[in-house]
Amino acid sequence: MNIRRFPFRGARPAPVSWNIAKTLVQIVLFWGVLLWLFPLLIVRVVSEYRLSALQFEAWPVAGSILFGLASAVGFWSGLTMARLGQGTPLPLDHANLLVVRGPYAFIRNPMAFTGLIQGTAVALITGSIAVFLYVVAGGSFWNWVVRPLEERELTERFGEPYNRYCRAVRCWAPRLTPYRG
Repeated sequence: MNIRRFPFRGARPAPVSWNIAKTLVQIVLFWGVLLWLFPLLIVRVVSEYRLSALQFEAWPVAGSILFGLASAVGFWSGLTMARLGQGTPLPLDHANLLVVRGPYAFIRNPMAFTGLIQGTAVALITGSIAVFLYVVAGGSFWNWVVRPLEERELTERFGEPYNRYCRAVRCWAPRLTPYRG
């Protein structure tokens, strides 16, 4: 294994239906662990240690609506990557083609963006400042550790078309009109 390229590995050629199936499994696993299991463990620890300063009145309806909307965009993003990119959103099985359509025409990494919104929604559902801090820590880790590695790798793979895309499509602030690169 080439350590310099870890964790990036292109998906093997496969039918679109297989890439979609892999993407859906990845989504269920990531969302189940990162957006539900870990936050519920955090809520339990906060509760056991009676850290009431890390809790607020939950907003379950607003949080559920926000989670549903973000999840819809997250699914759309994953399916777009699987359908148009000949791979999956996961770096260990990444898309082989540059995808700049669908939600990617509005924001560079819609799955990371919607993941942060989903995490914030879980914090609202649970009424947990600690879960919100977990989301901020995860977003910070992704932004300052994972994103630079991913963007360097994408630049090496796709060159100037990716650089043009980066100049036109921001990482954290969606465009109002779609990118047409």
